[in-house]
Amino acid sequence: MLYRTIPKNGDRLSILGFGCMRLPISKDRTIDEERAIRQIRHAVDNGVNYLDTAWPYHGGKSEGFLGRALEDGYREKVRIATKLPSWMIKSRSDMDNYLDRQLDRLKTDRIDYYLLHALDGTSWDRLKELGVIDFLSKALGDGRIVNSGFSFHGPVEDFKRIVDEYPWVVSQIQYNFLDQEYQAGTEGLKYAASRNIGVVVMEPLRGGNIGLPVPPPAVKEIWNTAEKKRTSVEWALRWVWNHPEVTLVLSGMNEEAHIEENLTIADGARPGSLSDADLEVVERAALKYQELMKVNCTGCGYCLPCPEGVKIPKIFEVFNKMHMFGDIEGAKLSYALGMSGALIAGEPGFASQCVECGECVEKCPQQLQIPDLLASIVDELEGPDLQERIVKAKRMFKVE
Repeated sequence: MLYRTIPKNGDRLSILGFGCMRLPISKDRTIDEERAIRQIRHAVDNGVNYLDTAWPYHGGKSEGFLGRALEDGYREKVRIATKLPSWMIKSRSDMDNYLDRQLDRLKTDRIDYYLLHALDGTSWDRLKELGVIDFLSKALGDGRIVNSGFSFHGPVEDFKRIVDEYPWVVSQIQYNFLDQEYQAGTEGLKYAASRNIGVVVMEPLRGGNIGLPVPPPAVKEIWNTAEKKRTSVEWALRWVWNHPEVTLVLSGMNEEAHIEENLTIADGARPGSLSDADLEVVERAALKYQELMKVNCTGCGYCLPCPEGVKIPKIFEVFNKMHMFGDIEGAKLSYALGMSGALIAGEPGFASQCVECGECVEKCPQQLQIPDLLASIVDELEGPDLQERIVKAKRMFKVE
């Protein structure tokens, strides 16, 4: 495992961090705790020392789970990062109340890295009016917080202003080879680094879309032109780690094979280790992905729950894969079966159930106009023969 240093405090953090937003789940749709604990402890035993969670992850269960996972001596081996749920804060006292509850959930007396969650300029200004700077000062002073930071979803101008208005230790941004000019982007990354702020990268695989084991054929052709052959995951992660300004990358690992692959890559991903030829191949792959993908959804799930039960991230996943791989009939069958709820005996969640209430738009970190996108997906994936495809898909997959 390679390590990089946070400029302001000298912390040596593993370049691979364990994200606890996409933990393995059991048949009853809750965290598969036994398996997830094994995964986290295996990662820690192999050098990972930064674990990231937040109040809403896994329906509010992630923090409590992580507290249990870090028993038996594991708490002292790692740095815990969690976040103040900014959108839920209505008063100065709320800030202390949430922090104290998070400390209790995590079974700890301190949060090593406490981030204000999902900031943009507007939410930052609102939190300041409510007294967040006083809150941070007192929580740092009494030791409940060791280091302060923020995660960000907004325009780069807002990012730079937030960076300049408080002595942050870390910032967390979405960054990958598709998002070089999106939100904070490369400009924000370099700006934070110039202010000696550590940069934690989320969504390095763009919700898994650029790390598929079998990439779209057109992208695979591009990867195959490289002198050194790498998997899609290795290309994506090494591209981020190639930037010396990046402190660490969060990966939402929930399969043992994914953890092993990520650990292996993290053993040799030094900044500046990609050649100019490598970077040119990545740039061509990025252009091809941008051409193929229709929705910039990362699958974070912040838009959920939908009041009408629409399975928004799953719908976008099927839609994107249809366009990336060109399998229209397969996508329609996958959509029919998955959104009907048949596979997990759940309620249907089709795009056509959207009533354009706009709640999802307010919550989406990517600022997607979700109702408009869903309307276009209805035209492509539903149609008059939807019920026939549901029956056909159930028969194919032997679902009653």
